[in-house]
Parts: sequence; C-alpha cells; structure tokens
Amino acid sequence: MVAMISEVRASTLDDIRARDHLVCGVTEGTPGFAEVAANGAWKGLDIDFCEALAVAVFGRRDAVRYRVVSPANRFQVLAGREVDVLPRANAMTLSRDTEHGVRFVGTLFHDGQGILVRRGHTVASVLELSGASVCVMAGGSAQEGFERYFQMRKMRYQLVTAEQWPDTVKTYADGACTLLTGDMTLLASERSRLPDPGEHVILPELVAKEPLGPIVRQGDDRWFSVVRWTLEALIAAEELGITSQNIDSLRNSPNTDIRRFQGEEADLGRPLGLARDWSYRVVKQVGNYGELFDRNVGARSPLALERSVNNLWTRGGLMSAAPLR
Repeated sequence: MVAMISEVRASTLDDIRARDHLVCGVTEGTPGFAEVAANGAWKGLDIDFCEALAVAVFGRRDAVRYRVVSPANRFQVLAGREVDVLPRANAMTLSRDTEHGVRFVGTLFHDGQGILVRRGHTVASVLELSGASVCVMAGGSAQEGFERYFQMRKMRYQLVTAEQWPDTVKTYADGACTLLTGDMTLLASERSRLPDPGEHVILPELVAKEPLGPIVRQGDDRWFSVVRWTLEALIAAEELGITSQNIDSLRNSPNTDIRRFQGEEADLGRPLGLARDWSYRVVKQVGNYGELFDRNVGARSPLALERSVNNLWTRGGLMSAAPLR
C-alpha cells in the first residue's frame, strides 16, 4: 500500500490534469526568455516551451501558470512540488543532476560565455584578437574562463576589470577596452541597449559552454518522457520542415516521418498518455524550434542572436532530435 501511495504522489501528469493547468517555474526579467510584456502577458523562449507542454497535455497553450523562482530556491521549489517543471534554469552538471532531487531533460538553448566586439575592428574570430584588452567582471567565472581560453591558445591579452557588471559594460561602451565578455545572452541584451547595436558583433566562438534546458523532479519517468519528447518534437519539426504555417498542408505528405509526426501513421501519444496528434497540436499552436528561437532571441527579436550552436546539426549547429517513431 505504501508503494502504491508513493507512486500516485509521484505522478506529476495526474496532478497537472487534476488542477487543469501546468505550473512552470521561471526567472523573471530575463529578456528573450521570460519577461512580462506591456500588456501583462508573459513572453519568451521559456514561456513558449511551457506553452508547448500545455498544448501537449491539454491541447491548449493557455493551460499554464507561472511561478517566479530564483537561482537560490529553484531546485527546492521544484523538489517541493510547487512547480512541475523549470524550462531553462542552470546548466547541467553531474552534481546538479544527482544531488538536488531533480533530472535534466535535454537542451533547449546552448548558452555560454561569449565575446562582444565592435564591428569596426573587422574580426571574424576570437583567434584574431591576440593582444586585445577585455572588459570583464573581476574575480568571477567569466575572468577565469577567458584567461583559460586565451592561455590555452598562447594568446596575449590585457584585463580591464570592474567589480560590478554595469560598470564593466560602461567601460566597454566608453571605449576603454576592445572586448566585452560574459554570457552570450547577457551580451545580446546589453548590445540591444547600446546607442548603435548594429555596430557590435558577438563572435561565433564560445569561451565556455552552458547547455540549458528543462528540469523535472527525480522519480517520475512518465512526466520526464512527456517533457523530453515535447522538446524533441519541437526540434524534429524543424528538421522535417514542418512549421506552424504549413503543417496543415502536409497532412497527406508522402513522407512517412511527417505523417507519423502528424499522428496519421502511428499513435505516438498513447505510450506518453497524450492524444494521438499531440505533436501536431504543439507545432500548430506554438511553432517549431526555429520559430521559437527566431521570435524570442533570434533575428525577429531585439536580442538578434545568430543561430550558431543553436542551429540544426544539418546547418552546423548542435540541435538534433531523436526520431519520433
């Protein structure tokens, strides 16, 4: 009897259906990922992924509520069943995946430490910048990562440090250094606020990698699978050329993989406890991974990030979906 009770309590999908909505833990005020728009609605890549989960479970993207979490309490809030999923929190490490009662599902966004430089320097690679001066926060992981990256390549550099991030950015904006280094998404956000954003370029190399993606509680394989395959479906749709705009026109496609994705060739929802056409509904209402990226952090957003490592593997990136079959 005790084992049965534990199993029932561990069924996140049952809890979600009982309350008729998903609870998503997000970090507030993260441009491009999770922020409240002028109309009071949440928007961002994290928000779109939460809505994709809501569509997978309920068939509608509005069946989700948001709980603001912080870096200090996000794992405790998830383990305490106050939220059902963290769409994109810390980077996955062995200790985080084993010591906090949570499991990392996959990669929604490849972040990492990048380098910002003025377009006028006409460089296309970090490897062209030996001897450059770099603005960096003193004593943090960014300084350590930058020094390690340059030293391993036997490249010279000059550090221009500041104790606080706003001061670091101001030093760069004032022209006191050649480069600014920090998380790629943070650099994109700061670039969008500079007087002439188009005159600043984020170089393609990452000084350090940071794969970010959904996190769920340990011990609930069913919900883990739902979250994993929703993420895979978003990427697989882009690989197959399926978008929110053309998905209906592909109903009778001669491509077996597309028909299977639509729920016509096989019932892939049944083993997940979802509707037969759950993946069709997700893309129809939310879009594929490329659509999510472009409107939130890519070319159609103020951040204007290049796809780079977040492009499909067939286009030189790292995003790849396991087959939906």
